[in-house]
Amino acid sequence: MISGFLFKVIREQIPRTQDELAVDLGIDKSTVQGWESGRRPLSSTRAGNLVALRRKLILLGAPVGLVDLMSIAMDADFVLGEILRSRSNRRETLEHPLAGWVLTRDTTHMIGWAVSGDLPGAVAAELSVPAARRGPVYAAPLLGQEERGRFFDNLRHAAELVEAEGEKTALLRRQVWYLSSYDRNRDVVEWFGGMQRRGRIPSAGSGWSPRWAEARSVAAALARQGDPELLRDFIARSITDNDDFETANLNYWAHWLGVDSHPKVSDDFMAEREHPAWDASALLRQFTIRLDRAGEYTDLYVHSIWALMLTRRSLADADPFTARDLAARVRVLLDGDGLSQQSRHELESLHYGLRVGGFHDNRSNGKGRP
Repeated sequence: MISGFLFKVIREQIPRTQDELAVDLGIDKSTVQGWESGRRPLSSTRAGNLVALRRKLILLGAPVGLVDLMSIAMDADFVLGEILRSRSNRRETLEHPLAGWVLTRDTTHMIGWAVSGDLPGAVAAELSVPAARRGPVYAAPLLGQEERGRFFDNLRHAAELVEAEGEKTALLRRQVWYLSSYDRNRDVVEWFGGMQRRGRIPSAGSGWSPRWAEARSVAAALARQGDPELLRDFIARSITDNDDFETANLNYWAHWLGVDSHPKVSDDFMAEREHPAWDASALLRQFTIRLDRAGEYTDLYVHSIWALMLTRRSLADADPFTARDLAARVRVLLDGDGLSQQSRHELESLHYGLRVGGFHDNRSNGKGRP
């Protein structure tokens, strides 16, 4: 369903009508219609044909970034379909796709597109041609109301089946909790409150464990629901000034943002300190381009950038363009409000360090260190 809608978006960006694209691809119009409606899932297409399809779309002028997202959309379709399939017992729940695979930002946002209608940032960044408007159209691959209700009910049921299981099922619980934050029709905060009263909401502990990742996801989920206080408290008490936690936070960000592209089947990668599988400059670039639209996660972005630059002091010199861009975005945030006291202090530290290093705000003087 998601991949079919993305295919429609790609077609409109070329741009082509269904008839025109069918001719270009040498297929029936009904095939294009089946892909876009989800009646004929793209994931059922033979692998070799999918490779050829991707190449043809790019040759026709489709945005490469959108074509690259097709495999992510198909992965999101798989996860979505598995969540919609009810699981009635613990054994089935342990085989849940969220129990043994760590989602990335792009896959999560694709799923969110189907259950909330929120356009994924990775898709929005590639759009240049307005969608055609011929009669009734859908602006998102949004599930029907009944299916959305079943999606969130099944998530809660899965979490409740393994609520007291400990670290073995921590990955499942934390990913369920985060996806549940897309539910805008029921009181997710009250659901979390009930778990907290039963002692099921984890604390971060004194050293890294899967429970730390759980606590981070709960804080992030509540921030998405409009309550930033738990996330701010988590940053202050369960990340700041603890080397294990700071490392885990950056390792997770690298996976979440796609800087570390290796698939993860558990949260154990967060504890890796000696040989992180990501490039610090690439992570800083990803942080920087998202900083001024981080919304409810601004405090977490700010602290993560501050910690990254504190531990990798040569980053600004290695990428002066990103450093100047960061200086501009930091200045904008400092001129605004809504920041925690810790975030403002860390932004001021970043601003001072970048200015002393010669990486000026491009918006103020048009120059910077070469």
